[in-house]
Amino acid sequence: MLDPSSSEEESDELLEEERRDVLVAAGGSSQRSLPPPSRDSRGREAGAARAASPSPSVLSEGREEQERLQREEREKRLRLQLYVFIARCIAHPFNAKQPTDMARRQQKLNKQQLQILKERFQAFLNGETQIVADEAFCNAVRSYYEVFLKSDRVARMVHSGGCSASDFRDVFKKNIEKRVRSLPEIDGLSKETVLSSWLAKYDAIYRGEEDFCKQPNRMALSAVSELILSKEQLYEMFQQILGIKKLEHQLIYNACQLDNGDEQAAQIRRELDGRLQLAEQMARERKFPKFVTREMENTYIEELRSSVNLLMANLESLPVSKGGPEFKLQKLKRSQNSAFLDIGDENEVQLSKSDVVLSFTLEIVIMEVQGLKSVAPNRIVYCTMEVEGGEKLQTDQAEASRPQWGTQGDFTTTHPRPVVKVKLFTESTGVLALEDKELGRVVLYPTSNSPKSPDLHKMIVPKNSQDSDLKIKLAVRMDKPPHMKHCGYLYALGQKVWKRWKKRYFVLVQVSQYTFAMCSYREKKSEPQELMQLEGYTVDYTAPHTGLQGGRMFFNAVKEGDTVIFASDDEQDRILWVQAMYRATGQSYKPIPASQAQKMNPKGGNVNTEISPLYADRGQKHGMDEFISANPCKFDHASLFRLLQRQTLDHRLNDSYSCLGWFSPGQVFVLDEYCARYGVRGCHRHLCYLSELIEHSENGSVIDPTLLHYSFAFCASHVHGNRPDGIGTVSVEEKERFEEIKDRLSSLLENQISHFRYCFPFGRPEGALKATLSLLERVLMKDIATPIPAEEVKKVVRKCLEKAALINYTRLTEYAKIEETMNQATPARKLEEVLHLAELCIEVLQQNEEHHSEAFAWWPELLAEHAEKFLSLYSVDMDSALEAQPQDSWDSFPLFQLLNNALRNDTFLCNGKFHKHLQEIFVPMVIRYIDLMESSIAQSIHRGLEQESWQPVKSITNSLPNVALPKVPSLPLNLPQIPSFTTPTWMTSLYDFTNGSATSEDLFWKLDALQMFVFDLHWPEPEFASHLEQRLKLMATDMIEACVKRTRIAFELKLQKMNKTTDLRIPSSLCTMFNVLVDAKKQTAKLCILDGGQEQQYHSKIDDLVEESVKEIISLLVSKVVSVLEGVLSKLSRYDEGTFFSSLVSFTVKAAAKYVDVPKPGMDLADTYIMFVRQNQDILREKVNEEMYIEKLFDQWYSNSMKVICMWLADRLDVQLHIYQLKTLIKIVKKTYRDFRLQGVLEGTLNSKTYDTVHSRLTVEEATVSVTDGGGLQGITMKDSDEEEG
Repeated sequence: MLDPSSSEEESDELLEEERRDVLVAAGGSSQRSLPPPSRDSRGREAGAARAASPSPSVLSEGREEQERLQREEREKRLRLQLYVFIARCIAHPFNAKQPTDMARRQQKLNKQQLQILKERFQAFLNGETQIVADEAFCNAVRSYYEVFLKSDRVARMVHSGGCSASDFRDVFKKNIEKRVRSLPEIDGLSKETVLSSWLAKYDAIYRGEEDFCKQPNRMALSAVSELILSKEQLYEMFQQILGIKKLEHQLIYNACQLDNGDEQAAQIRRELDGRLQLAEQMARERKFPKFVTREMENTYIEELRSSVNLLMANLESLPVSKGGPEFKLQKLKRSQNSAFLDIGDENEVQLSKSDVVLSFTLEIVIMEVQGLKSVAPNRIVYCTMEVEGGEKLQTDQAEASRPQWGTQGDFTTTHPRPVVKVKLFTESTGVLALEDKELGRVVLYPTSNSPKSPDLHKMIVPKNSQDSDLKIKLAVRMDKPPHMKHCGYLYALGQKVWKRWKKRYFVLVQVSQYTFAMCSYREKKSEPQELMQLEGYTVDYTAPHTGLQGGRMFFNAVKEGDTVIFASDDEQDRILWVQAMYRATGQSYKPIPASQAQKMNPKGGNVNTEISPLYADRGQKHGMDEFISANPCKFDHASLFRLLQRQTLDHRLNDSYSCLGWFSPGQVFVLDEYCARYGVRGCHRHLCYLSELIEHSENGSVIDPTLLHYSFAFCASHVHGNRPDGIGTVSVEEKERFEEIKDRLSSLLENQISHFRYCFPFGRPEGALKATLSLLERVLMKDIATPIPAEEVKKVVRKCLEKAALINYTRLTEYAKIEETMNQATPARKLEEVLHLAELCIEVLQQNEEHHSEAFAWWPELLAEHAEKFLSLYSVDMDSALEAQPQDSWDSFPLFQLLNNALRNDTFLCNGKFHKHLQEIFVPMVIRYIDLMESSIAQSIHRGLEQESWQPVKSITNSLPNVALPKVPSLPLNLPQIPSFTTPTWMTSLYDFTNGSATSEDLFWKLDALQMFVFDLHWPEPEFASHLEQRLKLMATDMIEACVKRTRIAFELKLQKMNKTTDLRIPSSLCTMFNVLVDAKKQTAKLCILDGGQEQQYHSKIDDLVEESVKEIISLLVSKVVSVLEGVLSKLSRYDEGTFFSSLVSFTVKAAAKYVDVPKPGMDLADTYIMFVRQNQDILREKVNEEMYIEKLFDQWYSNSMKVICMWLADRLDVQLHIYQLKTLIKIVKKTYRDFRLQGVLEGTLNSKTYDTVHSRLTVEEATVSVTDGGGLQGITMKDSDEEEG
């Protein structure tokens, strides 16, 4: 508002500048402000235009600019008019309430916030934050960052305003739920705890140092727009929506008296009356909108009437007062419930005097008494106060020298004209006095219009009192009940009531929204003396009546058969009375005083205005009178509402919330109120809403399909006659627009389904794709009752998904830039690009399954067909790249493994069209590869064993099961020799123990790697997979058999070349051969086993062959070492009794023993043999890896040795052993027994019958020698002794 001290001219200039700033293009967010030209500049421009002759282009531009300004002016005026209607809806709603059950919308993310979010997650991954996390969480965040945050689809969704922080968190939560489920169980740590911890860390990363989701400087309106708004907040919101300036709002607010509930209720009653009259006029003139059937015309009139009656009922149901319970009105006694709707018949509602009983609150404040002289200064005085007919109250006591109190008394009365009595007393000192002495009194007659400030009143004193000038200062405040609209003294004269011209006290009482009464009251009466209901009366200013004495300013209330004349004492009082009665009567004619009417309409035309006289000048001066006084019934509210809803939706989509097209509760409330108050049809409202939503969706905004579904279902029900809002009439325009929107919506939905990866990225908004499919099914229905066949819906969805496959693959190849590479790259580069493209395709299919499969749960086969179509497009590029590869190149196998691993676990895609095509391409390659590997392995066995040195190498077959298969070079028909396997240096750390030969290790490694390679292919077709497995097992059997036979032959040849003396030490080459057979035994279980039939028998055959070969080489080796024992025994045979050598040796030793210390003959031979046994035992134990076979070898060695000794002794059963023979045998037998026991030979084998026989014989021989030879055996005995030398 302008400062009151400014002059009128300055005010006009300032307002003119304000208006020029406002009168600009109101095109939503694209408003432009034009500087207003000054008068001088406009004059100069006009003069220049007359002086010069401008070109046609300049004239054309000038006309366009002028037309643009005129168009902007019209739009601005339309917005101002619309804002007037909206402001009235906000000021006095009586139909709608702000909904409290709407879903709360989240704050949306913008591009800057997305960039900050990326930087925060990147900082976490770089280790630049203080957040502690394990490797699993880091991997989850890295996947989230790479796949989701960096996705261009997410960026587009953020740009469209459809993403909130909640969406980002939900995607991360789904991602980690899948990861955590795959983790192993940890004792004491539940997976729910892990999830909670990970989400807490995600929130910490998301927030960073400060939570940018909480904008500290955001406008208050935006911050609470999702909540219930106050009227002031609603005004501010729609000022922003319609581009209304604050000054314009203030002018409209004051001129329309938006803060005056009575004025707004009167405005509503006038509007409803105008709508009824318009309906009657339409019925008389038969000017109807064009309906689908002619019978709807009469129904339309009835609908108009019923809608107005419903609004009247809503208005009537509003409480007249919003104060406390003491202000509520008594209910009316009605003969019929709906009788009050017909306000033209006064007999329908009969008021009694008890219906208009009022309740007042009086506050009496006694301040002080002045002029008190008749009482001593130290005497006690006090006052009493009472409202006649009520209780009496008393003040505190005070000394007569200072009679001051400030005491307030509160009273309640039903008398509009109460009598208030205040008395002054002093305490009586006489013993016999029964009452205190009254010093004075004052009687007051307050009304609601009486002054509220304290005032001095002269008191009535007793006769002969000295206090002739006694006065009391007090204030009487009598409130005005909310349903008492005006009161005061008037002269009145009527035909039915107030039949005598007399001054009376009148009160205008509102009994209900449509019932007012003019009542006259006497003093001390709660019920009116007379009353008159104002329904049907018309109030107006009149000229003075000369025949009536009393009253200066006249007005009257006229009705058929009755006229009541009123007169007040001043003009202002008359204006207030006429204004109050004008609101109460609900009349369309607005009374204007003669001076006002002449000023506003000097030509004397009929002025029909709805602006208060108190604000008429101000409204006219500021250019708002035409908007405020405009008759709402003469406007096309359907067009106005379309503009309002469009601007509101634009504002909503541009605010800080991810609304998806849903209005805020405050916006819904205002739109509902506008539609109800101004008769906007529900179908028109939803058709406009659908049109705007579809347009925004086509332009890239994210719109909730559930919202589209709701509005479309409403319109469909209306058009097909289901009366969703009680409206049974359907206009031709509504039906045509519905069909048009139905086609647009169908195209939009099909396009969204075709672009489902980009319209609903990562399944966001949640459930939107599923709702879109549901809406598509509803749109395809012919009417609301007949469901569409499922096959038709399926056909449309299939067509959309076929388009989606092409769209997805095209965008994927554009992202991978595959076209450029495929045209110019080398074969290796092409294969690399196709492999990368395969990874992207698999990722797309996995995302479709993860985020969109639930939406297509009704037709999972359609999503599978979409995937097949998508892969068929990829197969073109794949085939092109594979055809460019050189012959016998195996670099493409990873491509098969990648695709096959992705497809074989999919129920619908496994062995599907693309999967079979993939198998057809790689079947020849796999067979060719196995053929070449078989030839290569066969050659390596043949050539390797010919050149084999049989030196042990270290094994890696058990340590490295997943070593990549060595590449087979392109082989011509005559296969070249492939070098034997050589161990890379980097594998040294993987060695565990020495094992077989280089050739055998090479063989086993190749066979194992080949089988692992084929196994890792996971061939999906069972028959061919079984064939591959069978072939590889049989090939392994043949190869191992050849290796075993060649090794056995080499073992025999090597063994034959060895001597039979005690110098024999088993060479490492023999141990290596032994290990080769042992390894072959182990490898057959892994490489050759097959279940069932001939394959099992074939495996048993090779197993038996290996077992027999092992037994044979054990026997050969035992025979070789036992032959050494036979040689030792043959040397002992020289000492047999009766031989020449025996006698000679005995004589020589005895003779020499007299002179020198002669060594004991035979002990060197025993020691040498024992050393031979022990060292070869250690060699075998160290270099042969299989414990079981070592034990078998030692068992046979010991048993055969004992047999040889037993047989040698048996040959000399009748001959006494030579003492040297006895000593040697005793030592050999005892040491052999002890050494083999230490090597683990079992007791049963050690203490065999053969050993017992040998032991008995040697014991007997020992006893014989001890008897016959005094020297004995010199400590050598068969008895066990731990003190014997080793």
